[in-house]
Amino acid sequence: MEDALLIARLQFAFTIMYHYLFPQLTMGLGLLIVTMKWIALHKNDERYNQSARFWGKIFAINFAMGVVTGIPMEFQFGTNWAKFSTFAGGVIGQTLAMEGMFAFFLESSFLGLFIFGEKRLGPRGHFGAALAVFLGSWLSGYFIVATNAWMQNPVGYAVAPDGTVHVNDFWALLLNPWLGWQYVHTMIGSVITASFVLAAVGAYYVLTDKHTEHGKTFLRIAVVAGVISSILVAFPTGDAQIKNVYKYQPVTFAAMEGIFETKEGVELVLIGQPDMEKMKIDNPLYVPNFLSFLTHFSWQAEIKGLQAFPKDQWPTNIPLLYYGYHIMVGLGTIFIAIMVLSVFLLWRGTLFSNRRVLWILMLSFPFPYIANTAGWATAELGRQPWLVYGLMRTVEGVSPNVSAGNSLFTLLGFLGLYFVIGVLFLMLVIKKINQGPTT
Repeated sequence: MEDALLIARLQFAFTIMYHYLFPQLTMGLGLLIVTMKWIALHKNDERYNQSARFWGKIFAINFAMGVVTGIPMEFQFGTNWAKFSTFAGGVIGQTLAMEGMFAFFLESSFLGLFIFGEKRLGPRGHFGAALAVFLGSWLSGYFIVATNAWMQNPVGYAVAPDGTVHVNDFWALLLNPWLGWQYVHTMIGSVITASFVLAAVGAYYVLTDKHTEHGKTFLRIAVVAGVISSILVAFPTGDAQIKNVYKYQPVTFAAMEGIFETKEGVELVLIGQPDMEKMKIDNPLYVPNFLSFLTHFSWQAEIKGLQAFPKDQWPTNIPLLYYGYHIMVGLGTIFIAIMVLSVFLLWRGTLFSNRRVLWILMLSFPFPYIANTAGWATAELGRQPWLVYGLMRTVEGVSPNVSAGNSLFTLLGFLGLYFVIGVLFLMLVIKKINQGPTT
């Protein structure tokens, strides 16, 4: 049973991490496309219209891949996690159904109008279609994050006589105190991804002297959006979400920060390796007392360490949780530095001629994907050993009649199928980039 649980977790982790490569770009790109259309309307500049059409096609490719990879992921609720679905379906079924009925149809319908209906819609109608696509993608994100937020901090539910849970307060579910900052943090993270992808393509065009004017347009939008989103994802959204973790999941907070002993005036560890045998951080580089200040605005505030909690409540893989969190934070800091430098050079009028920075922008686009993945890994690893925090443990949610062999077979199938899908996706996107924005 332990092997079946491990493989079921690995399969879901792989499929959801792979799936999220696509919507994180579409959600961020939706906002940038609306920005391009708005500038095109107000400046009457066809270059921004062409840019919006170009990125609309990239959006459509990502959207299609997100649908293809998202459907099998949801089927796993019934195949690999049947006990969890039986227990929590009365709650999470609400938000997942609303995501499909409202957000998905809004986004997909107006995406078709945006791609194929520009001539009939006219400039303002086309802008309206872009706005609807953006709203649909962000509404979709809200319902999905609401589902995850309930698993992190269950609210608005009642336990039925058969032991299952059901919604008894609809607005409590949609206004979960965990949800607000997690949602905004997630959406801004997607804008960072889109900004770096936009900047990478723009830098590529300028460096290769292909579609240079469009490349400069991409860079102008990307670095401004990138600097704003990179700062906002750290503060206030990231800071507020970490305080949520401290408030509702203090044992998770201790594991993320590498705090083993309860003490006052806790340091903020920047670099170090958790030693689970000796219960300490090896080779730490830290700022004294700073974590106490960040969480309580007091340099001497007490923070509980892992040893203050029963071991059966500790996250099941503390080193991976610790590294995932610090990778996210470290990359976020690098994003701020890159984008601040780029905006400064843009203001000075030297960005387009500074080949070193253009190379940095072109090669940096994978790192927001890594940071977003590390962020979600932090959220999910931190919730362990619970599927629904405080209500259902992960071991209790797995399907009892699905063997480890069956799950391994399908996991290998997903690995092969998603490799083919990934190659096809890259071929389509590279082909579109090489064709350029004017086609």
